[in-house]
Amino acid sequence: MFEGQPKGLYALALANTGERFGYYTMLAVFVLFLQANFGWDEGKAGAVYSAFLAFVYFLPLVGGAIADKIGYGKCVTTGIIVMFLGYLMLAIPAGAGLMGMILMFGALIFVCVGTSLFKGNLQVMVGNLYDDPALQSKRDSAFSIFYMAINIGALFAPTAAVKIMEFATTSLGVSEADAYHYAFGVACVSLIVSIAIYYGFRNSFKHADYNSKTEKSVSGHTEPELTPKETKDRVVALCLVFAVVIFFWMAFHQNGLTLTYFARDFTNQHSTGLESMMFDVTNLVCVIFIVYALFSLFQSKTGKGKAISALVIVIAAVILIVKYVNLTPEGVVVTAPIFQQFNPCFVVMLTPVSMAIFGWLASKGKEPSAPRKIGLGMLVAGCGYVVMMIGSMGLEYGGTDRVSPNWLVSTYLILTFGELLLSPMGISFVSKVAPPKYKGLMMGGWFVATAVGNMLVSIPGFLWGNVSLEAVWGILVVLCVLSFLFIFSIMKKLEKVC
Repeated sequence: MFEGQPKGLYALALANTGERFGYYTMLAVFVLFLQANFGWDEGKAGAVYSAFLAFVYFLPLVGGAIADKIGYGKCVTTGIIVMFLGYLMLAIPAGAGLMGMILMFGALIFVCVGTSLFKGNLQVMVGNLYDDPALQSKRDSAFSIFYMAINIGALFAPTAAVKIMEFATTSLGVSEADAYHYAFGVACVSLIVSIAIYYGFRNSFKHADYNSKTEKSVSGHTEPELTPKETKDRVVALCLVFAVVIFFWMAFHQNGLTLTYFARDFTNQHSTGLESMMFDVTNLVCVIFIVYALFSLFQSKTGKGKAISALVIVIAAVILIVKYVNLTPEGVVVTAPIFQQFNPCFVVMLTPVSMAIFGWLASKGKEPSAPRKIGLGMLVAGCGYVVMMIGSMGLEYGGTDRVSPNWLVSTYLILTFGELLLSPMGISFVSKVAPPKYKGLMMGGWFVATAVGNMLVSIPGFLWGNVSLEAVWGILVVLCVLSFLFIFSIMKKLEKVC
């Protein structure tokens, strides 16, 4: 999994981990902040949430076009600084009046602009590491590792948001509405860590900071020139993929909207016994260590490596057993934001599993192409919302019935399978297929598709409370299945440019 990867991959991945930790800490409580601070209803809060997500992912198209002209590294640095200023503005408790709204919307603009310069261009630099023919075969696995690093940051974000708010309310005596600003302040710290990593290890990836104009002088090699027809075919193929993934992100990013509403309004708020252990991020980390150590145990070529792996498994298992034995009868309080830890947890946990499966299929000559993985990801996402339809049966808005948190956790697990098939493979596909002159622009196009999907996120939010829960989830199922059918109908065109 990690063997043979260039050091620059890990530097760029860790820099992104810090930035994503801050972003997801903010996102874990953002909708709840809008409602608590400004008194907005679900529809209005959802509209602001989806519009913010849309701009976060739309503006990288502009940031990519700029980077194609002036360089990716310059844009990444500027982006971190601008994002820091945005989170700093969110951390200021300005109240619910006009000044509070001005500061909040201004902060969102800064975060969107900063992200546009940072996110896509960092991923282009990752792709540039693998333009060397000796490394091209490792491109897909590299983006899986990179994507896993993103989710390491996201894994701890919900817990960080909840804990810092608890500290602010219980130890500092601030109100709930003001406590959210402390969570936003965590994002500022994370960006300081991110920029420190980026510049501390820049020597390991500075050769990947080139565009089509500087490629030969910086990297020492150039890619073959594409004919106008080849360029057009590649751009068309990418645009078709972009059209499909719109509906994946519409479904996936319900985690911060309708799935959060479901967690708040329809899910048990207490958990006891073995079930309660999954709401402690320490336990999740122990399970992750066990998964990775098991892979290392079977793959290690030395006795020392196997012994270390076995020791890690034993230590992690002992910690879990001790924590289980010491569970209290009262259990734990289950808050809505904490559910957002499960998706990144499952990404980190399942990445080596998915890579092992596809590695085995590749050895048999049966590994699906990137476009096929994307299509299958759409189908799997639809299955996730089938689970929500089943779990919502008999529930009514305003009712007192609540269901087990396992329904939501199961949905996040299935959505994560879909995400691992679609997102890292999609980014890898873009970095591989994009014409050299338009790498930044095409990576921005990937984020534009995400942006359009994020704008559509608000549709289920407006339907919330007006149609049955089964209907809300059923719409998402239908869109995912239709997208799956569409991408397989054009599969030959997509695989032709791979």
